[in-house]
Amino acid sequence: MEFGLTREQQALRRDIDSWLDEIAPLVGEASDTEIVDFDAAKAFTRLSAKKGWLAPSWPRQYGGMEATPIEQAIFSERYAYRRVPTGLTIIPIGFAGPTIIHFGTDEQKKRFLPGITSAETIWCQGFSEPGSGSDLASLQTRAVRDGDAYVVNGQKIWTSWAHYADWCILLARTDFEGPKHRGISYFLLDMKSPGITIRPLLNIAGTHGFNEVFFDNVRIPAENLLGEENRGWYVATATLDFERSSIGGTAATRRTLDDAIAAAKAGAFPQLRNAREKLADLLIACEVGQWLAYRVAWVQGTGAIPNHEASAAKLFATELAQRAANTVLNAAGMSGQLRAGDARAPLRGALPEEYMHMVSMTIAGGTSEIQRGIIAGRGLGLPRG
Repeated sequence: MEFGLTREQQALRRDIDSWLDEIAPLVGEASDTEIVDFDAAKAFTRLSAKKGWLAPSWPRQYGGMEATPIEQAIFSERYAYRRVPTGLTIIPIGFAGPTIIHFGTDEQKKRFLPGITSAETIWCQGFSEPGSGSDLASLQTRAVRDGDAYVVNGQKIWTSWAHYADWCILLARTDFEGPKHRGISYFLLDMKSPGITIRPLLNIAGTHGFNEVFFDNVRIPAENLLGEENRGWYVATATLDFERSSIGGTAATRRTLDDAIAAAKAGAFPQLRNAREKLADLLIACEVGQWLAYRVAWVQGTGAIPNHEASAAKLFATELAQRAANTVLNAAGMSGQLRAGDARAPLRGALPEEYMHMVSMTIAGGTSEIQRGIIAGRGLGLPRG
């Protein structure tokens, strides 16, 4: 692995920043935590699609530019650092699309991928359930074959953007007798299907990104099964590995620290001067997190699917984000508790929401404990305890 970008890759970074400067008046900056402006997020998605930059690493036939994984990581890094409203692209571009590319039939690729890269369809992820989060393989949503369809009953929770989504990547149990990991199937679900009920869940910051979704005799055509029946767990683990590359999280943390430093130089954050050693440690950690994420991209560039490498990057980035949010919020003093809309709030009132949101970052996508287990077992080859 080369610990540096080529001249061409450095030029790409400059081109991305120039384009973001150009479209900034149209999309603005996103919240550090949630989609708060659906129109801005949709506008960014459409502008990216028009530019041909929505899914840079995808094949050209599906609307990508066949960029290398390192180049894709550069896009993700710059988007996160610039706080572009990318919330509607995370699941379709980051999870669903790559999984369909790896496991889908030719017909599924032709059917689903163009709609993603043209920004015509929005996707959500139906994995977690009230009793199945970190132990995802214990999920109880059922899919029973009935002729040329599967009939789904059950519930999902923490389903980001379900209230906007056209389609869902859904895990459901199709074998009720065998081992739990071998009885799960992976489906592509039309969210307009009869029998689906969506209820909003407000997070700790009071914003609506999550939902709980109920399925009452929902029919999914058998042709929407992704991969083999009862082998969906192995498809899902690939999706989760795509989710855990985490360069965006590290870049967003670096932006938070840079903003705090700039504010301190301007006279705000008087207590930040007393936390210089902590701040230096966090900035160094951002560099480490960046290269852990680039390592994931390097593994992808070899043609492999990153596993323990992705878990290491995800674990490091999310725990770093929590430390950084805690440090900056405390350095802001009492004013750091002021939220957006208050003229006295530092950094546009972003600190309270970011601090609260970071509580969930070591849980979403697999808890830190799960990541450590993957690193120990699959990375270091340690025996199960």
